[in-house]
Amino acid sequence: MVVLFGFDLDAPLPYIGASVMEIIIAVIAFLIGYVIVTVVIWLFKKSLRRTKLPELLIEFMARFIKALLIVLVLLAVLPIVHVDVSAIVLGLSAIIGLILGFGMQDTMTNIFAGFWIAMLKPFDIGDYIEVNGLSGTLEAVGIMSTTLTTPDNKFIMIPNKLVWGASIVNYTRKPVRRVDIDVGISYESDLNKAMGIAMRVMREHPLVVDDPAPSVVISQLADSSIKLQLRPWAKTSDYWAVKGEITQKILKEFAREGIEIPYPQMDVHIREKGKS
Repeated sequence: MVVLFGFDLDAPLPYIGASVMEIIIAVIAFLIGYVIVTVVIWLFKKSLRRTKLPELLIEFMARFIKALLIVLVLLAVLPIVHVDVSAIVLGLSAIIGLILGFGMQDTMTNIFAGFWIAMLKPFDIGDYIEVNGLSGTLEAVGIMSTTLTTPDNKFIMIPNKLVWGASIVNYTRKPVRRVDIDVGISYESDLNKAMGIAMRVMREHPLVVDDPAPSVVISQLADSSIKLQLRPWAKTSDYWAVKGEITQKILKEFAREGIEIPYPQMDVHIREKGKS
């Protein structure tokens, strides 16, 4: 018998049936089991990383196995506090039966979709992607869902079947990207001069690569302006820096060289009654 502050730690608690000591032992056993599972999964991932398996597949398998092991640890610990594990197993069987009856199709679809995503690897952890109208940085591909984080730190969870069955845009897969910068000039401005300034600004920028070479094209003859599109190429990691800096530079250079960037305008002609 263990007594602490006059309280018998071995005495069964009302409505529970287990003693305080047994609960403490169960908690400690679960924590030890959880630590062991964590170490096993870490070693498992470390050994798989020595192979040529995709990182996404490794993470997917590790999450799946860890979930199963934690359930096993829990089932091993519960008898310590006099919980009938057979009843839990029976309950789990009933739940699994319901899943098989009502939701197994979606569940298995998500699991297999996650497996194929991890195998074929259309994206990797850290890539910025767009899928199903949602975009963000890929955090993980789980057993059932894929998680993204938006630039403003929103968390997005998408079922794997919606990812696998949708068009995927990977903005960071390629090492080099074209940066499209649209700017309009007035019809009265010198077009050749404006295009020459644009080429000079792009070629002088230190982050713009030489191959592929930058270019500038007329993209549209709008109502009040000629639309130019500057097309420098840059490393994917420099995309936003190049876009922002060249946009700012072209605005200053056009103003200094007298190239007008017009506001949208409309000519209204008023006729008095009785006069042509």
